Amino acid sequence: MDGSYSMQTVELDNTQKEKESFKFLSETKRNVWKGEDHREPSCCLSVSGVSYTVSERLGPWWDVPSYRKRWTRQILNDVSFHVDSGQIMGILGNSGSGKTTLLDAISGRIGNSGTLLGEVFINGRKLKRAEYQDCFSYVLQSDTLLSYLTVEETLTYTAQLALRQHSAEAIKKKVSAVMAELSLTHVAHSVIGGRVFPGISGGERRRVSIAGQLLQNPRVILLDEPTTGLDSMTANQIVVLLAELAMRNRIVIVTIHQPRSELFNVFSRIAIMSRGELVFCGQPGEMVDFFSQCGYECPEYCNPFDIYVDFTSVDTRNSDREAVTFNRMHEITSSYQRSDINQSMLGKIEQSLQQSDKPAIPFKSKESPSGAAKLGVLIRRTVRNLSRDRMGVLMRLSQNLIYGLFVAFFVIHLDNNVNKGAVQDRIGIIYQSIGASPYTGMLNAVALFPALRAISDQESQDGLYSKWQMFLAYIFHILPFSILSVFIFTSFLYWTVGMHPETLRFLCYTAVVLVPHIIGELLTVVLLGVVQDPNMVNTGVALLNIAGILVGSGFLRSTAQMPTIFQWLSYLTFQKYSCELLIVTEFHGLELTCNTSRPLPGACLITDGGEIIDAGYPGALSRYTLDFVLLYSFLPALLLLGIISFKIRDRLVRH
Repeated sequence: MDGSYSMQTVELDNTQKEKESFKFLSETKRNVWKGEDHREPSCCLSVSGVSYTVSERLGPWWDVPSYRKRWTRQILNDVSFHVDSGQIMGILGNSGSGKTTLLDAISGRIGNSGTLLGEVFINGRKLKRAEYQDCFSYVLQSDTLLSYLTVEETLTYTAQLALRQHSAEAIKKKVSAVMAELSLTHVAHSVIGGRVFPGISGGERRRVSIAGQLLQNPRVILLDEPTTGLDSMTANQIVVLLAELAMRNRIVIVTIHQPRSELFNVFSRIAIMSRGELVFCGQPGEMVDFFSQCGYECPEYCNPFDIYVDFTSVDTRNSDREAVTFNRMHEITSSYQRSDINQSMLGKIEQSLQQSDKPAIPFKSKESPSGAAKLGVLIRRTVRNLSRDRMGVLMRLSQNLIYGLFVAFFVIHLDNNVNKGAVQDRIGIIYQSIGASPYTGMLNAVALFPALRAISDQESQDGLYSKWQMFLAYIFHILPFSILSVFIFTSFLYWTVGMHPETLRFLCYTAVVLVPHIIGELLTVVLLGVVQDPNMVNTGVALLNIAGILVGSGFLRSTAQMPTIFQWLSYLTFQKYSCELLIVTEFHGLELTCNTSRPLPGACLITDGGEIIDAGYPGALSRYTLDFVLLYSFLPALLLLGIISFKIRDRLVRH
């Protein structure tokens, strides 16, 4: 047809360009796991009548009348399609078309914030909602990878988390096979990289994300916008690579934005969505004929993907244009629903459901290691990743020391003369040791943990482990760094300013200061489990620390003089026990002097450090051991609270 899109010409052009441009898909990689694929029976995926609605408030919270009203928004409307193994289906549509929501729905990640209807079948067998994640592998639009690991290490740790009945040699062979299949062998020993330092390219990062999913040998792979952020050539390579994966007896479904025309015949099936409606779903050749019959021909030398998405999109720039384009979209949708293409597809769904001898559902590999084994893998992975951040390790070890330099600079050296601030200076150092230590821990957690949290959100939804296991791995990883950092700080400050010169007292001082530092980081991580914004957590931990100092330390106001409710609340603060311990450690047995040549009224009333203890913290000496036990009991209590927090996060992310 003159002036329209020519299928024959494009097919020849595409074939030639694919041969020239995508030579990385060698025959050697085509035969990887070839025997394994032949042993596996083919499968089919049927999605029937999937609809999704959400109830939203009409206006913002400050507009109370409209905020009280709700309206129901239709995100997906009666979407049905059928895909066989060996096929790759591309889902096209503009922003807000519902294509990503469709992938979320059939992958089991849409949560319960709305109402989801419809059914998903594999080999004619209905999947339960809880089985979706066990059957489908889902590659998200953004790559969540650890920056300081190499490609091979990333995939090896993923395999160790996913596969149990495999020796180290078998895991190595599995990882090597996946890297060969995805053309990653040449960057196996290159670091992933990130914003701070360079690593592998964007296309290679995307292939690493896909490779991590292939380790569990899924039969159905879903990918959300895998070409986002990539240049045109790399995007084409990714799509052709996915087509190669589909040829190995898999089903690949991908949402894609503005694909090049060279990919027209790479897709086995093409679906176009708009406003939650499935406007078209069929083979590339059927798409051209269908739109031509509807009166919407693709002009010559134009990309059919762009043209047909434009025909089915709704223009919201003004109300008149929106009404016209909305009616056009509905006309095309109605034509598709009446077409032989749709009826044939519905017939395939019905045929798979009526099949008498239905194959089993091909779940992903369930050879998951034990919880202890997973925790060990996570600890090793976290330590290896963060220990390679040289600047991060240096700052973690030196930040307390840098703060100690400021304190030592102002104090210079402690004196035993009461008139020269013997009591005030010592109390000031104790206050700074307890008050500032949690902040350095908090800064570490805010800087390091959000990236690990994002990875745990992704990998826990893939079924590799639970979020609380990543929490424990991070905490166990920080312990040696925290102990060494605090020891460096206390070794410098304690002996430089001339605190009580006994080794045992120095060790007690170090043991006490260590706990607030760990609690600051631990409490921050616990709150990051339920609060998404690190800035809010930062503010919350700072306020809690200030409140604990005010209520528990006894520095601002003596505990005995506080209202009864604050006296009871002080027992819930770690500052109460740490301050009592440091006061006793420093002042017990300390001999104080005063200037007798120029006596001040009442200045020589204090001659022994024990008087300071009795006046401000009566009975603290007898509670010394108990205070140590109570102070360190905060650590397991926060560990337990953290596990609960991340179990809550499991439910929040899922919903």
